Order: sequence, then C-alpha cells, then structure tokens
Amino acid sequence: MVELKRNPTRAVRIGRITIGAGHPIAPQSMTATHTQDVEATLAQVNNLHAAGAGVVRIAVDSKKDAAALPAIRAGTAANLAIDLQENYRLAVEVAPHVDKLRYNPGHLYHHEPTKPWQDKVKFIADVAAANDCALRVGVNCGSVDPAKKEQFGEDDSIGPMLASAFEHCELLDSLGFTRYCVSLKDSDPQKVIEVNRRFAEVRPDVPIHLGVTEAGMPPDGIIKTRIAFEQLISRGIGDTVRVSLTVPNADKPQEIAAANAILADIAAGRVRSVVDYGLSSLNIISCPSCSRVENEAFIELAKQVKEMTAYASDHKITIAVMGCRVNGPGETDDADLGLWCGPTHVNLKRRSTELGAFPYDEILPKLRAELDTIIAERS
Repeated sequence: MVELKRNPTRAVRIGRITIGAGHPIAPQSMTATHTQDVEATLAQVNNLHAAGAGVVRIAVDSKKDAAALPAIRAGTAANLAIDLQENYRLAVEVAPHVDKLRYNPGHLYHHEPTKPWQDKVKFIADVAAANDCALRVGVNCGSVDPAKKEQFGEDDSIGPMLASAFEHCELLDSLGFTRYCVSLKDSDPQKVIEVNRRFAEVRPDVPIHLGVTEAGMPPDGIIKTRIAFEQLISRGIGDTVRVSLTVPNADKPQEIAAANAILADIAAGRVRSVVDYGLSSLNIISCPSCSRVENEAFIELAKQVKEMTAYASDHKITIAVMGCRVNGPGETDDADLGLWCGPTHVNLKRRSTELGAFPYDEILPKLRAELDTIIAERS
C-alpha cells in the first residue's frame, strides 16, 4: 500500500457515510429502472447497496417519481441521492426521503426562466438544510450554464464549467450552507483531469465527486474512467466516485465492482505515471443506462454501433450514443457524429447539426453513410 496525500477537504455527511476530510473514497451508482416501478427500483437499489455502493442515486423527473420515494426509502438501508432536473421545486417533495440532492446549474434555467438562479439555489439549500440532506453541485459539459458559456470561446469547454462551479460554491458558502460537494464531468478523461485539477487548486476545501460521463461499455468505459481516476486520486483529488457504464439493468453492480477495483489499484500503487489516451483513434462514448432511458434498445444499439464502426478504428472520430432527451441533445454537440435515442426513433447529428430522426432498425446504415463521408472528407 502507498500513502496517498488527500486534499484537505471539509467533511460532508451523506446519510450514514461521510466523504471528504480523509474519509474513505465512496463508490456510487445510479438506478436504471423507472422510478415509479417501486419493486424494480427497490430491487436495484438494494443490489447496488449490497455490492458496496456508498450512495445510490435515483432520477426524479416528475411528481409521480417523487411519490414513489417513500416506499423506496422504507425498503432500503442504502444512502439515497436524487437528481433534481428542470423542476427544482420538487426538492420539497423528495428531500424528506433521501440523504442528498443533486442539481445541475445548467438546468436551473429550464423552469421559471425569469427567476434568478440565486433564488432557486437558496430554495434548494433551505430545503436540504431543513431535511438533513447534503447537496451536490453537478456541473456537466453537455449542459453548462448558458450565461457562463457566452463568456468563453467556443473551443473552451472547461472555462464555463469552472466559472459555474466557483460561482455556485461562493453562493452556497454565503448562505451558510457548506454541506455540499461538486462534480465536474466530461466524456473526455483528459478534460475531466484538467477541470478537476484546476478546481481543486482554487477550492481544495470542497469535496469532489469524480466521474467520466458517457464512458461507454466495458472494458472501454472502465479504461477511460481509470485514466481519470488514477491521475486525480493519486494527486489527492476525489472523495467519492462514479463509474458510468452502458450495461443492462441487471449488470449495474458492475459499476461498483469497477470503482472498487480502480480504487484498490491506486491504493496499492498500481498507477500509470504517464497516460496516453490515444486520441488519434476512434472514440465511442455512450451514457450509462438510467431511469431516463425511454427505450432499452438504446443499450443494444450502443453495442451495434461499436461493432459496426470497428472498420474505422484508426480514424480520429468521436461518435456519441446517448440514451435520452434530457442530456442527449446537448451532449452530442461536440461529437463528430451523435445519436440520441427517443422511445421509437434515434436522432442523428453531425456535431450540432440535426440530420434527422430514424427508426431503430434504420439508424445503423444512416450512421455508416455519415461516417464514410467524414472519412472521405478527411482523406
């Protein structure tokens, strides 16, 4: 075992565990069931808890989802977190039944758009404090605060994320609410390393939730995540982690197993001193399955895309396969080719340009034609 120096972060309690301040790094995961299906969601929560998840996150997108939480809470000993998507006011209904609330600064503009975001954050913080909940400020590359994005060049994706994270930390501190952590996520592990390193330099006191978004299927998704975790945790950065994998619902505990394996390797000193991510080759990113996925055919499609595109493995092209309409549109903008999946159709994009929506059984030929076009253009 090696002695890893940890950043001097404050302690943040989440239910029965504490992150930061030298406490063990806690692995997390997220349910992929429909939250309103209490039996299925509870089974997955307990499977993840049994696998060693320090926190299990559940998506809550509606009042019906929120109404399912009391029964889920009653049936598990897991520490529960929930995502507040566009409707930040759902915090009132969910907070009594969970241990942590996660909000995305970029999503605060979707509901009551004329209301200052500061008022919304104060509302969330007040609800969290009244219900003994921690907070996570979840900054995501695909849904950055639009006001911050305008302040930076189009080629700078890290600047807006950092500015947003710093601003929200300052506001929470000014409100006297310090029981929070921050996540800054991207699908590119090199950007995850850079943005978290720069955040930790300025705010070493804030616990950090590490993760690579849309890491993809095993083993690629594990390798991408390992690169980021090794480089950050070995430098003392990171207090809780999520390995986001595109796997069937029954296999979600693989995320916890992968996280624990990475953490054990780092603790044992099995860490790369130099990482070459191989940016000259094909890169396929895909999001982890979660309860927002509207058609589980998305998971099979991600596999098919990987198999079909093998012939282009030597080309520096990024293909993104997203499972829902919440993050899909924005998080495919930076990919050479992007797919985001609805209930019956798959939306095809070339960077930010929409190319159309196609049935699941017609999308692969369309994708291949666009891929061939890009290869021809670059040749």
